Parts: sequence; structure tokens; C-alpha cells
Amino acid sequence: MGWSFRIAQVRGIDIKVHVTFFLILALGAFQWASSTPGDPLDGALFGVVLMLLLFFCVTLHELGHSIAAQRFGIPVKEIVLMPLGGLALIEKNPKKPLHELIIAAAGPVVNVVIAGLLLAIAVPTLGMSALNGQALLAALQEPSLTTMLLWLLAANIGLVLFNLIPAFPLDGGRMLRAALAMGLGMPRATRIASVVGQVVAVGLGLWAVATGQIFLILIAVFIFFGASQEQQQTASQTVLASVKAGDAYNKHALHLQVGDRLSKAVDYMMTSYQHDFAVMQGSNIIGVVAREDVLKTLAMSIGDRYVTEIMQRNFLRVDAGKSLDEVRQALGENGARLAAVFDGTQYLGLVSAEDIREAFTVSTLVQRQRKAKVSQGSAPLA
Repeated sequence: MGWSFRIAQVRGIDIKVHVTFFLILALGAFQWASSTPGDPLDGALFGVVLMLLLFFCVTLHELGHSIAAQRFGIPVKEIVLMPLGGLALIEKNPKKPLHELIIAAAGPVVNVVIAGLLLAIAVPTLGMSALNGQALLAALQEPSLTTMLLWLLAANIGLVLFNLIPAFPLDGGRMLRAALAMGLGMPRATRIASVVGQVVAVGLGLWAVATGQIFLILIAVFIFFGASQEQQQTASQTVLASVKAGDAYNKHALHLQVGDRLSKAVDYMMTSYQHDFAVMQGSNIIGVVAREDVLKTLAMSIGDRYVTEIMQRNFLRVDAGKSLDEVRQALGENGARLAAVFDGTQYLGLVSAEDIREAFTVSTLVQRQRKAKVSQGSAPLA
């Protein structure tokens, strides 16, 4: 994710902090400085430490999801910490509902364990003061070890309760989808969980507006659009899973040959809609020249170079039998925009992220037309 930098790595997973994360540190410092008039500097420092400890718990929560995903063979790219919480970038959804249920539940389970440990430490620390509610409440108004323990305990309990709300894309929503998918299938379960999530988001947003809680309004907006995005992504996966890479590559693509120069690639780009070109040596592909390669070379103004000097020699290869959903995942995992499609050892053509989006649009419209014809009693399209 852009605007973030790595601070650690655990089990091959980068732990990153988004630049906006420092806003929550500033907020914690301001709140505790203003509530500690006797020594605002100590209060500000205490607030920063509390926020750092809270987000350490959030990081452990996200690691719970990530390590569970790795156990099922699902790669995890990174964990990014932001003011609204943490985000584990798991590169693909689990195929089995039970796996998604376990992965989703792993995060809250981590917070339950943390809360249990904090409670075990807090009880002997508090001693008899725990029985005096007024004394305990007064103690929580100033920086202290007691305040830190109880604040973090309450925060972890809050993380568990909040994440278990059955609103997609929260953990509770994913658990709801996984449970529904065991009987209804993933597409229908996603639609139901997404609608539930949006209803909850609207209710939460209205309550937040009525009570003037701006932070909750942001969370409600996040839940609403997150649920919609997840539904669209699942619909896209369902459609693209039915289309093979061997049916989506450009069968009439223009190719470049080993002896061709940059000017020929420019001519092809100007006179066709094609942006990417395979560089061929006989019937074998030896490289790929993408639009960005051509533009970068033109910007450098270094003459009419051979295409073999600017081509990408290391390019992604995919089998023609792979679905476009699998190809899209492979592109994401490799940070690539296009792949070469092969039938065994025979090169067929190139398929790009733009081709996949176009295939999704066309396939969606075709499926919609088929359903319309079936509902009207006509024969579906072949």
C-alpha cells in the first residue's frame, strides 16, 4: 500500500505503518495532555504510549489472521497500520468456508487471549482497590500503571466485540459469510452478508450522527463501502472463474521480431488499439515490450533502439487452462500487468489486466442476457 513504510517483518509478512498513523498518536497525546493539567507533557507521553500499545495489540490481531491464512497455504503480503486500525493484505480468499471461518475468528481469539493476560496481571495489581468503584474511577483519570492495564483490557474487549459484529467486511461479517456459504454457496452467502453489513452500517451511521460521534461515522462509511466492494469482488471472481486464459488472449495480436526497432512499436501503438507486444524469435517468445517501456524510452530521447534492448525478459507465464480469476491473482502476487499464455510449451498470446476487466464486463453482460432469455422462455445463447 502506498504512503506506508516497513517497521518489521514476521514470518515473511511486512509490518508497515501508513503515514496517517501518526494522527492517532497526536490524538492520544492531545487527549491525555488536556486531561492531565498538572503535567501535560507527561500526559501527552502517556497518551502516545497507550496508542502504541493499543496498535501493538491490533498488530497481533492481524497476525492472528495472517498466520492462520498461511497455515492454509494462502500468502499474506503485508499488514498496514492506519488510524482506523490494521489491515492484513491476504492475497486471495480461501476456497473452503471452514478455512475462512477459522481465519476470520483467529484475530478476535488473539484479543481474547490478550485480555485474559491483562486481567490476570491487573487483578493482583489492583488488590482491594478494585472493590472501591469511586477510587478506581478516580485513578483512571490520571496516568498510571493501573490506568494502562485497565485501558488496554477495555480496548481489547472492545476490539473483540466490535469485530464480532456480523457486518461485512468485519471479522463477524466474514464469519457469517463462511457459515452461510457452507449451505448456500459463496456467491449467495456474500450477497447476504454484504446486505447485512450495509444495513448495520446505515444503522451505526445514523446513531453516530445523532450522538455526534465523528469517529463512528467514519467506521460506518468504511463498513458500508467495504461490504459493497467485497460483493463486487466475489461476483467478479465467480464470473472470471468460468473463463479460461486460452479463451481471452488476443488471437489477432501484432508481434515484434528480434530485429525490429522502437519506431515499429510506436507505429503499431499509433495505428492499433494494442499497447503490449511480444518479441518473437521464430515461434518462440523471448520478451515483452509494454506501453510503459516504449514511453519511457521515448522520454529518454536516445534514438531508435532495438526492441530487444528495452523488452522485459522476465515475464509472467500462465497456462491456457487457468481461469482468468487465477491469472488475475497471479498478476497481483507478482506485481505484473500482463502475462504470456502458453498451451504446454507453445506460446499463444498475451493477456493483460485490461483484457481481464474487458472479459469480466462482456461475460457479465452475456450471462445477464442468458438469464433474461431463459426467464422469457427463449433458448439461451450458446
